[in-house]
Amino acid sequence: MTSRVGALDRDVSVFIAGHRGLVGSALYRRFQDEGFTNLLVRNHNDLDLTDRAATFDFILESRPQVVIDAAARVGGILANNTYPADFLSENLQIQVNLLDASVAARVPRLLFLGSSCIYPKFAPQPIEESALLTGPLEPTNDAYAIAKIAGILQVQAVRRQYDLSWISAMPTNLYGPGDNFSSTSSHLLPALIRRYEEAKAEGATAVTNWGTGTPRRELLHVDDMASACLHLLERYDGPGHVNVGTGVDHTISEIAEMVATAVGYTGETRWDSDKPDGTPRKLLDISVLRNAGWVPEIALRKGVETTVAWYRANIDAART
Repeated sequence: MTSRVGALDRDVSVFIAGHRGLVGSALYRRFQDEGFTNLLVRNHNDLDLTDRAATFDFILESRPQVVIDAAARVGGILANNTYPADFLSENLQIQVNLLDASVAARVPRLLFLGSSCIYPKFAPQPIEESALLTGPLEPTNDAYAIAKIAGILQVQAVRRQYDLSWISAMPTNLYGPGDNFSSTSSHLLPALIRRYEEAKAEGATAVTNWGTGTPRRELLHVDDMASACLHLLERYDGPGHVNVGTGVDHTISEIAEMVATAVGYTGETRWDSDKPDGTPRKLLDISVLRNAGWVPEIALRKGVETTVAWYRANIDAART
């Protein structure tokens, strides 16, 4: 393998797949702020990545020098548990089409983005990259996890077979501007923000959250994630996937308290233990990333406050 790590020219062509999503939009902002002048993006109506022929046509015609796969069907526990076949099939189609097309175009640098749900439900904490495939997955999102694991293995296979400097990054739970605040398909933090905002607006005396509130979660602001992605593209070239997180976690109850404080909700918080908790703990070991010279900058409480402010300012446009 010939390493091609180094600072990217700011006029290099970069295709950000999924640029309108939470991660993709943060990547687009970051690359713009860093002075990149040749960012390639396509809306879903213009390019459906589940359409193999269309994906090949686009990649072979545009010939990007960097591809970032931030395109995925995502959702919280309810969505993943209700539509596992859709999550598995659509995510496999998106990434196989995009990665195969990028091989055909011999794209020299590609970053595949996955999720920390790839790890076993009861992996030792904090979770090292080596924990992959060492135990059973969390059942409520195993279909999505299997798709992402397949992507990691495809990237590794491409490195071996085609000598291309492709890498994978596995972020912890993400949040921030551009998130999905839907009442049925959102992740933990946006779901809590919407719930407490609505409770405050309605004058509700209590908010009921799923589970016991005892599981621990690590949360990373999406702008920090975008920063880490650019850092890895310029400074990391290894066959193993890289965890991206903060190295710090909190109980869901503590996170709910931060949200209630940021929203200004003063009522009672209750917990419905008949609903699933999900994985009891999911804290990533970020030693590889730290050794590559990157550390997060946005503290959780501050990040929650700015995300609440963004939600209030963009509630009509937010994905609700």
